[in-house]
Amino acid sequence: MGTSFDNAMGNGKFLPVEELRARFTKDGFQVMGEIGLQYQGISPSDMSVDQYFALAEQLDIPVGIHMGTGGSGRANIAMPKFRGSMGNPLLLEELLARHPKLRLWIMHAGYPMIDNLLTLLQANSHVYVDVAGLIWSYPLKEVNMYIRRIVEAGFEDRVMFGTDQMIWPKLMRTSISVIDQADYLTPQQKRDILYNNAARFLRLDTAQGK
Repeated sequence: MGTSFDNAMGNGKFLPVEELRARFTKDGFQVMGEIGLQYQGISPSDMSVDQYFALAEQLDIPVGIHMGTGGSGRANIAMPKFRGSMGNPLLLEELLARHPKLRLWIMHAGYPMIDNLLTLLQANSHVYVDVAGLIWSYPLKEVNMYIRRIVEAGFEDRVMFGTDQMIWPKLMRTSISVIDQADYLTPQQKRDILYNNAARFLRLDTAQGK
């Protein structure tokens, strides 16, 4: 169960940090996310939100940050504060430098900024990505190209499966099939992406999963 401190609709209101602390220490929340600062045109390294990430580091809470695209025409149609540039994975560098123990994953794998993503992953050995949303939002050839680049760069152990489906159950099958049918992945890599990597990052009870 997760919660965030921001409102992705862009109203600029953040929860008081002590209220967020109570949600994690008393109310049973275990994940901080989805953090949608990009929808408000705010960098994840902006000092105005640093206290929230400091809290996550202190409590060892995994953090998921929306990075990359946010849907076709997002800034023109519904969210004028949205900035594609605020989804650049390299914007996380200063945040990670300030909070080296922060357990962070980049949602949507920072698509389409693959070179910047690989640069960040190479420099920060504990950052993970998920393929949620990306996996069904774009042409299959493009999706496979992006995931393949991450895997062939040596980061297959930090790719986590996801769908980002909220009201469309059939997307589960569609999304799983992308990984299952990927001829560039070994059976072990597929299992890692579909389960093992997330289990390790989230520190799940793997005995139960087996």
